[in-house]
Amino acid sequence: MATGVKVGDSTRFAKTVGESDVYLFAGITGDFAANHVNEQAMAQTVFGRRFAHGALLLGYMSTCSSAMAHKAAANGGSGVPVSAGFDRIRFLAPVFLGDTITIDYVITEIDSEKRRATADVKVVNQKDEIVAVATHLLQWVGE
Repeated sequence: MATGVKVGDSTRFAKTVGESDVYLFAGITGDFAANHVNEQAMAQTVFGRRFAHGALLLGYMSTCSSAMAHKAAANGGSGVPVSAGFDRIRFLAPVFLGDTITIDYVITEIDSEKRRATADVKVVNQKDEIVAVATHLLQWVGE
C-alpha cells in the first residue's frame, strides 16, 4: 500500500487565536466555562485573563493532519487517509486570546501492515514556548 507520505514529511499551520475563535467554539460545543468567556472572573485568577479551549487547539492540530492527508493524495497515496485519533495529548501552558500559535506535524513512523502513519504534533506560541503536544494516527482505508 502506498501511503503517499514518508517519515520526516511535515505540515505547519499558524494562527492568531482571536475572540471570535473562542466564542464561536464555545457556542458550537456549549463550553462556556469562565476560563474561556469571562474576562472579569479570570482576572482574579493566577492566569489573569481568558484562554482558548484545549479542544480548540486539538482542532487546529487536525488542520495539519488534513493537510498531510492532502499531501498523501497528491503524492499518489492509495486509499483514503482519515484520522484514527490523537494519543498522549498534553496541554502544557494556556493559549491566551491574541496569542499566535504554530502547529508542526511530522510523520515519525509508517506501519504498512496496519496502513497507518504516526505523527508528532507540537504547538508553540509566539514566544516559542511549547503549549501543547500530541501523537496523531493517520489511517488509510479502502483502496
